[in-house]
Amino acid sequence: MQAEATARLASLIRDVPDFPKPGIVFKDFTPLLADPSALALAVELMANPFRGRKIDLVLGAESRGFIFGIAIAQSLSAGFVPVRKPGKLPRDVHSVDYALEYGTDRLEMHADAARPGQRVLMVDDLLATGGTMEAACTLVEKTGAQIVGMTVLIELEFLNARAKLARHGEVHSVLKF
Repeated sequence: MQAEATARLASLIRDVPDFPKPGIVFKDFTPLLADPSALALAVELMANPFRGRKIDLVLGAESRGFIFGIAIAQSLSAGFVPVRKPGKLPRDVHSVDYALEYGTDRLEMHADAARPGQRVLMVDDLLATGGTMEAACTLVEKTGAQIVGMTVLIELEFLNARAKLARHGEVHSVLKF
């Protein structure tokens, strides 16, 4: 059953060569989003390993992490915390700079978005090098909240991000390429 479900979802992921730059094969999941039953299935498969784990907050990174994060938060009866790019949040923030392939970027989260002891599930659409997820985990750790795990729709296994993130908790991915 699980294999059939993941095969169905994988069939809705389109490879887009040379996007956003030459040599990159972009995994476009917008066909999956356009299919209501596939979207519901993806959310369930991302959320299911964390059911019964007393998740207080789901954190999603801008912008594609919002798509799945809010749906998973609702599915787990948890709150949602957005992690944004600089200058998008109106109150005091925690921020972290992180490395990109060519340069750096910054993520921010409201300083009071999570409290010590709260249990947080990290969500994003794709796990590639792990830079964004690592930065988001650092933001949560600044609040004293506990990271229960991370869940993503797609993991690019050949980039080995899972090993980099293991210290933060369980890493779950629905589709592996």
